[in-house]
Parts: sequence; structure tokens; C-alpha cells
Amino acid sequence: MIGSETINDYLGRLASRKPTPGGGAAAALHAAQGAALVAMVARFSTGGKFEQHAETTSRIISTADGLIGETLGLADADETAFKAVIASYKLPAETDSDRATRAAAINSALAQAAQPPARLIELSGEVVDLAAELLDIANPNVISDIAAAADAARAAATTARVNIDINVVAIKDAPTRAALAEQTDGLEEKVVLAADSLSRQVRERILR
Repeated sequence: MIGSETINDYLGRLASRKPTPGGGAAAALHAAQGAALVAMVARFSTGGKFEQHAETTSRIISTADGLIGETLGLADADETAFKAVIASYKLPAETDSDRATRAAAINSALAQAAQPPARLIELSGEVVDLAAELLDIANPNVISDIAAAADAARAAATTARVNIDINVVAIKDAPTRAALAEQTDGLEEKVVLAADSLSRQVRERILR
């Protein structure tokens, strides 16, 4: 599991000539880092003069910690789903029946492979939302990490979007492709806009 690997081991696998892990796992790690940065900023914004926001920061810490685990889980889910896609392409195609079975298996595997990145985009949006909540109550000494969290979540969302797209276009069954497109079209747009806005606000506060 990616969550239990060392960074060097994971990067070694990512750099190898193997189909997994790939961009989907990288996207999930972007989101996990964003969530971790949110949790860190929140923890540096507790006690003393920040005590009046204790309830909010406590909730943010708990939620962000949970998102770290959930996004790391999606890295493994993405790897598992892509292995299923590879396996479906290796099914026999000798007879008409074989080819029909293989085509159905490929379409199903591709549709399933789009689910981890679709969920990841949703979680990336949650990371940005939590980071935005911190903007006005965070310790100013770590405010740059709010922007870092937003940018990491943005990278996760846009990378996940590309992974969805490549699955959608490979699906030959029109109804399956249309249903998947309806489920996922535009998912990342809100995340990107919110992340860009938050990063811009942080920079403005730093530079003013």
C-alpha cells in the first residue's frame, strides 16, 4: 500500500517502466499533502490568542486528518482499478463471444477506474474549503501554507480530471461513456477556481 511505503520506494515505483502507480496515485498524494498542510496550519493556530477559534480549528484538524487517510486510500484504489483495466485488455478475443465479453469487461473496468479520481476531485474541494476557513483565523506565520495546501489540492483535481478523461474517451459503449461524462463533467472547475482565489488572497496578504 502506498500509504505504508517510504517516499523513496514509492518514487522508485512511480519512475519505473510499470503501469502502476501512475498519475492517479500522484494526484491522490497531492491531495493528501494538501490535507496535511491544512492540519498543520490549524495546529499552529491553537491556544493563546487563537483560543476563541478553538472549536473551528479542532474540527478542521479532525477533518483534515481524516482526509489524509481517505486520499491515500484512493491512491491504492486507483492502482487496483488500473490493474483491472490492464487485465481486461488481456482477455481472449478469438471468437465473437470472446470479443463481446472482452469489450464489456473493458468498458466496465474503464468506468470503474474513473471512480477513484472522481472521488478525489470531491475530496480536493474539501481540502480547499478547509484551507479557506483558516484564512482569517490562522497563525500569520504559517499563512503561506494555506496557499500551498490550495495549490496541492488544485493539482490533485486537475490531474484527476485528466485521468477521468482518458478513461472516458477509451470507452466504446456510448451509453456508458455518456453516463460517466454526465457524472464527472465540470467536477474540477469549482476546485480550481476556489484554489486560485485562495492562493491569490494569501499572496495579497503576504505582500501588502
